[in-house]
Amino acid sequence: MTGSRTNLAWDVLLDLSGPGPRHERLTRALRTVIREGTLGSGAALPPSRTLAADLGCSRWVITQAYEQLIAEGYLAARTGSGTVVRWSASSAEPAKPAVRKVSPPEIDLAPGLPDLRHFPRTRWAEAVREVLVNAPHGEFGYPVPGGHPRLRAVLADHLRRCRGAVVDDVRIASGVTDAFGRLCRALLAAGITRVAAEDPGWHTLRRVATRAGLDVVGVPVDEDGLRVDEIPPGVRAVLVTPAHQFPTGTVLSPARRAGLLAWAREADGLIIEDDYDAEFRYDRRPVGTVQGMDPARVALLGSVSKTLSPALGLGWYTVPPQWTDRVEPSPTPPALDQLAFAAFLERGSYDRHLRAARRRYRARRDALVDALGPARLSGVAAGLHLVLELPGGSAAAVVERAAAKGLRVADLGDYRVAPGEPGLVLGYGNLADGSVGTAARLLREAIAR
Repeated sequence: MTGSRTNLAWDVLLDLSGPGPRHERLTRALRTVIREGTLGSGAALPPSRTLAADLGCSRWVITQAYEQLIAEGYLAARTGSGTVVRWSASSAEPAKPAVRKVSPPEIDLAPGLPDLRHFPRTRWAEAVREVLVNAPHGEFGYPVPGGHPRLRAVLADHLRRCRGAVVDDVRIASGVTDAFGRLCRALLAAGITRVAAEDPGWHTLRRVATRAGLDVVGVPVDEDGLRVDEIPPGVRAVLVTPAHQFPTGTVLSPARRAGLLAWAREADGLIIEDDYDAEFRYDRRPVGTVQGMDPARVALLGSVSKTLSPALGLGWYTVPPQWTDRVEPSPTPPALDQLAFAAFLERGSYDRHLRAARRRYRARRDALVDALGPARLSGVAAGLHLVLELPGGSAAAVVERAAAKGLRVADLGDYRVAPGEPGLVLGYGNLADGSVGTAARLLREAIAR
C-alpha cells in the first residue's frame, strides 16, 4: 500500500503482544507490517502524538520506535511529509602479519576478546547440570548434522526477537570462521569465484576465503560503512559487518543498506552478514540485521565468541532458501554444549548477561576515552574496541614501543588490503577496569616517543 495510511485502525493492525518494553514491541510490530507489505514503500505513518493517542501510550514510545526503524532503513523522516516507509520487498587476503616475539604483555589492549573475568560461570554451570540431569539417554550419541533441534529453535526465536532477523532455519557451527568457510565452498561450487570484503576488515575471514579458492577483493569503508558503489562488476558475493564494522567502528547507514540490497538484486548476489559484536551499542539500541530486510539475499553469521567466550566454540548461520542445500553441514559442537546453551537462552540467562555486559563495557569505554585525553579516536559508541588515529606517525613503531612497556596493541594496517592512514586498534573488552589508567599512560608514552 502506498500513499497515506494515517487513517488505519492502528490498535488493530499492530500486534503489541510478546515480551519486552512497549517501545520494543511497537518496533517489532511496525517492522512486521512493513515486511509483510501491509505498509508499502512511501506509505505515511501518523504523527507520534496521533499514534500515541490511538495506542494509549506516551509519545516517547512512538518516537523511540520510529527512530529505531529509521536507523535500520525501514522508515525515513522527510521534512514537510512526516515519517514514511522507505523499505520495500522489490527494492529490498594479504600475508599473515608477522608475530612479534615479545614477552607476554602485562596489559592486553588487542581486540577480539570479551571480558573473560565475567564469564557467567554459575549460570552456565546450572545450565550444564540441567542438561546432564534431565537429558534423555539418546542425547549422549553423535551430534545431529546441522545442530540440535532444540538449540536451533531457541536460537531462531532469539534472533527474531533481539536482532530483527527473519529466521526459519538456523544451523549450528563452531563459530563464524567455520560458517564462513562452508559458505565459501558453496560459492565456489556454484561458480562464484570472487568475494568482496571490507577494507580494512577481519583478516582471518579473508584468509578463509582464499584457502577455499576464492579471490578476495577489498572494498573501501568510510564513515557510512562499505562503499557499495565500489564493489567491482562481476562480483556476486560480499562480506560485511554492518551493525559495527571491524575495525573502523562505523555503522552501515540506511542509505548504504538500501544500496547494498539493490546491488544484491541487480547482481543476483549474496550478502554475507557477519553480525560482529552487534549486541553492544551504548548510545542507542543496536540496529537490526540487514538479513531481516531481505532474507532472500542475505546470509547471517553469528557466534558467542564476543558475548560469552570463544572457548565455547558455538556459532550459527542462516542462509537464503536457494542456498540451503548448497551449504553442506559439517561436524557441529558437542550436543551437550548445544543443549547447555539452549537452556542458558531459555532461562533468560543470556539476556541478563548481555544487559550486564553492556553496562560494564560502556563504563570501561568511557573511562578509556577520558584517560586517553585529546587523542584522535574514531568509531561509534559500541562494541569492544575503538580506533586511535596516528596522522603522520608510524603505527608499527608505536606497537613495538608499547610491547616493550608490557602493553599489547594492534596495528590498524594489519587489517588492511590497501595502504591507508596509520592507526591503532584498541580492544577494551578483556581489559581490567583497574588497568585502564595505566594502559592509557603507557600508550601515551609510546606515542610521544
